[in-house]
Amino acid sequence: MKPSFVAGFGPIVKDVAASKAFWGDALGITFNEIAPGYWATDALPGVKHFGLWPLSEAAEACFGTQAWPADIPEPTAGVELDVESAAEVAPAAAEMTARGYRLLAAPREEPWGQTVARLLSPEGILVGIVYTPWMHDTG
Repeated sequence: MKPSFVAGFGPIVKDVAASKAFWGDALGITFNEIAPGYWATDALPGVKHFGLWPLSEAAEACFGTQAWPADIPEPTAGVELDVESAAEVAPAAAEMTARGYRLLAAPREEPWGQTVARLLSPEGILVGIVYTPWMHDTG
């Protein structure tokens, strides 16, 4: 088997209202109820990177240590939502904070050039609000 692309990604939710508020209202993804209780979209462009991220590296990215803090639920997955420019990461992170979501990593530019802020979704997904320059069409 050789997969061609990531066809779909979605958190497994326990509280649909909380998840819709996070992914839809706060992050701006428009969903439609395509089956009773199942909200989805086929209008969000696809995944450009799929990786197996060790928890120790996720902890390092968020907290600067390889140990995930015991008082914060360990993430079950990671997703990065790219914005149109590096300048948009900090305002997006501030908007999420204003909506009551806790940032785990404040906006910053990483040594490899990606600008990133990180937080946890209600389902325990590590969400990056990022700008990845090499993934944007410049021409």
